[in-house]
Amino acid sequence: MHPILLSPILTLLLLLFFFYSVDAATPFSSKDTQAKEIQPKETPSVCSQTFACGPLQGLSFPFTGGARPAHCGPPEFHISCVDDSPELTIMSLRYRVLELDPVHKSLRLVRSDLWNSTCTDKLANATIKSEFFAYNENDNAVVSIFYGCNSSTITPKPENWFPCNVNLSFKDSYYLIWTIPIDQIMSGVKCKIETTVPILKTAAAKLFANRSLFQEAIMEGFNVNYTHPYDDECAKCLEVNGGCGFDSHSSKPVCFCGDRVCVMSGENIAIGILSGVTSAIVFIVCMVYASKKEVLFFKKYKKNEIDIQEVITNNRWMAPKRYSYSDVKKMTHWFKDQIGKGGYGTVYRGKLPDGLLVAVKVLSESKGNGEDFINEVASIGRTSHVNIVTLCGFCYERDKRALIYEFMPNGSLDNFIRKQGSEMENSRLEWKKLSEIAVGIARGLEYLHRGCNTRIVHFDIKPQNILLDKDFCPKVADFGLAKLCKTKESIVSMLGTRGTVGYIAPEVFSWNFGGVSHKCDVYSYGMLVLEMVGARKNLDSAVSHTSEMFPHYVYKDLELDKDENAFGATTEEEKQIARKMVLISLWCIQINPSDRPSMSKVVEMLEGPLHSLQIAPKPLLVSPTIAAEDSMTTSQPSEIEDSMTTSKPLRVSLRHIGI
Repeated sequence: MHPILLSPILTLLLLLFFFYSVDAATPFSSKDTQAKEIQPKETPSVCSQTFACGPLQGLSFPFTGGARPAHCGPPEFHISCVDDSPELTIMSLRYRVLELDPVHKSLRLVRSDLWNSTCTDKLANATIKSEFFAYNENDNAVVSIFYGCNSSTITPKPENWFPCNVNLSFKDSYYLIWTIPIDQIMSGVKCKIETTVPILKTAAAKLFANRSLFQEAIMEGFNVNYTHPYDDECAKCLEVNGGCGFDSHSSKPVCFCGDRVCVMSGENIAIGILSGVTSAIVFIVCMVYASKKEVLFFKKYKKNEIDIQEVITNNRWMAPKRYSYSDVKKMTHWFKDQIGKGGYGTVYRGKLPDGLLVAVKVLSESKGNGEDFINEVASIGRTSHVNIVTLCGFCYERDKRALIYEFMPNGSLDNFIRKQGSEMENSRLEWKKLSEIAVGIARGLEYLHRGCNTRIVHFDIKPQNILLDKDFCPKVADFGLAKLCKTKESIVSMLGTRGTVGYIAPEVFSWNFGGVSHKCDVYSYGMLVLEMVGARKNLDSAVSHTSEMFPHYVYKDLELDKDENAFGATTEEEKQIARKMVLISLWCIQINPSDRPSMSKVVEMLEGPLHSLQIAPKPLLVSPTIAAEDSMTTSQPSEIEDSMTTSKPLRVSLRHIGI
């Protein structure tokens, strides 16, 4: 049985949660000691008193002010008595309280700055939306007030005009209510400030009939409903003849009986005990769950640690060096020079102690459970080829993971095959260099499929994963999705889909097309080469002159022998290079995996003469329409690879493809 392993921080957090839960579950009236410590100098008995200010009489909980000090109610309900006029602050605006109805919990308010004056320097809307106060839409209407209007030339002035100078260059002001047409009164008038003020609907009706009653309508105020979340607690407090109070430090109500906190009833004690027991059970469940999670993490870490050691042991002559996380920070100068970022993590430029420049890929903490990391170390640790990126080292310390590669000064191939009009257009590679890169990638994949003791299927061949050194020699990189299998095995067992949309072979997401094998990399390679030739992104389904997908468009041009554009090639040599790359890529993206060539055959085709290559069967899946004439005679699978380099033309029927 595994021991319960909890980190000190996790243990502390769980203990804090436990004590908080017990404290929160305790009814307010039981906190005798706490209340006395909070208010040692106050007299609790005053909370049972009421106070008066101006027209308001008998004010009690939740309101405070006058004879009721601050600890007798929530701070939002504090009423100040200014010149015998009660005032309440809501959302930073002060309001004069004209009426208060504790039975229906309603207030009649008017903005203090608009009392006896329609001009104010507080140009803010008076719409009330707060936790404790709600604007009553049934009783109120809204007046829009416009200040600083440029209407000095308008004569005579409209009835809704009034003068007001509020630090503005124009003194004309207007108000609008209900359905007054703005285009008739305000046509051609521009105002600097607009604000809204609520008034009673009855006052709005009077104002509509007599436009001179604007100030009177404002001073009649508007209705607001109030509420507080302590009604039930206060009702229980009143049942024991207590006075409702409030602790501003914990934002919780308290109940005072005379000069002390009320002793709660047996029922409340039972509720408190039950709440405490419930909180304790929740705490224990959380402890058990957290401990299991910690044990699982520890087991997973130990398993990955064993896998790492196995990689080092099995490849002792080729295994990359293991570095500590402090070493990683030093070689990257504390992650100073960032050169790339993606969903996997961030890449930094660094330098090893021997002066070798490296690219350090620091994986995100949320990136998987370590399987991709082990895959990459295990896969590249078995390789040594000029067209495979060199893994110089790695770091694995619990959740800190990093891969250290040789530095590629020219970045990824993606930077050199952008669309026209992009920032990298002037950095496009020559056709001869593109051909050399295609051959290098093919040789790298051939090595992965046949040159190792263990066959490696990459599963994520795309421009971003092809790195270029200073001489533009391509290096296959990023083996996070790679799968290892014995050389004699032709089919790979796999759960879930791997790869990038636009480069994934059909059989990866549907077994109807055949088993998953190294031919998946062949398909991805074909799509990559098509993109290199066409210099357009694989995911673009729309082309300026046709709605057809790019592979179908390429096939159509080749079938009709349309050579005049040749994908931007100008010389005869460039046209031959482009045509060869397209012919080979179309063979690589055949739907049926058995119809695709091996990477060894691809290298042979790339290095062979153009006249020996034939046009491949049309890649049906990427064609939006399939004509009836596409269905011709059938051929045996053994004929497929031979037909790539013979003069015998070949057509494949729908039945042969398996569609």
